[in-house]
Amino acid sequence: MSQAEAVPRTARPLWSLGLLRSEITMTFRRWRTLALLAVLAGVPVLIGIAVRIETGDGGPGGGGGEGGPAFLSQVTHNGLFLVFASLAVTLPFFLPMSVGVIAGDSLAGEAHGGTLRYLLVAPAGRTRLLLVKYATTLTFCLVSTLIVALSALATGALLFPLGEVTLLSGSSVSFGEGLLRALAIAVAVAVSLTGVAAIGLFVSTLTTSGIAAMATTVGLLITVQILDSLPQLHALQPYLFPHYWLSFADLLRDPVYWDQLEKNLGLQALYAVVFGSAAWARFTTRDITA
Repeated sequence: MSQAEAVPRTARPLWSLGLLRSEITMTFRRWRTLALLAVLAGVPVLIGIAVRIETGDGGPGGGGGEGGPAFLSQVTHNGLFLVFASLAVTLPFFLPMSVGVIAGDSLAGEAHGGTLRYLLVAPAGRTRLLLVKYATTLTFCLVSTLIVALSALATGALLFPLGEVTLLSGSSVSFGEGLLRALAIAVAVAVSLTGVAAIGLFVSTLTTSGIAAMATTVGLLITVQILDSLPQLHALQPYLFPHYWLSFADLLRDPVYWDQLEKNLGLQALYAVVFGSAAWARFTTRDITA
């Protein structure tokens, strides 16, 4: 027996920080990703300017009495509420659409560009590459949500006064505690996007066209949003991934209402497991030709 044969071959680790770091760096250097983040950062600015113009003209201050977005009526009294209003506005479409674009293109884009086979030969391994792609998409979920929150905080501080935060339950907390609750809300919103990320990853394993995968993911998002708004489907709606998205508002109560938040977390975990498993089953048995 030779010396080389005597040394046992160690299995490749399932996780690689180097591969993850490389994937995150590449994703956030793409112009498409930067454009998506720029659009998300611009939404709170537009909302803040619109509210400022309305109140500057002697308007009623945010349109809260006219069915405006949640928290919008309180922005003029405390700029921190622009964070909550911006997340409420971007969560139904802008944030999940951006996540759908990143997730849908994660594998299909590599296949279309002819780099997927080389990534697997590198060797990355199919399971490890799939985990890294999903982790990168989850990183985008968190970063994009934080960018919306930070842009809203900066805009709110420039255009409106800051101070104690009056919670939905009527009690008041300090501005520092309000910031902590805003951070917790941003994390809750990012967690709400994990189901969309898993769906997009699964769709990305079904095709070699990045555009088709992105369009399909966004189309599914719009369809499910419509289904969640139809009262005739009330029995089905608790199982739809966007149903509990706005439960983050319960973090602005004292005490915090955890019921809807826990249901949202469980639902997103269920979608992540189901569609993540489907993506793994498809990707590990797929014939990679590109």
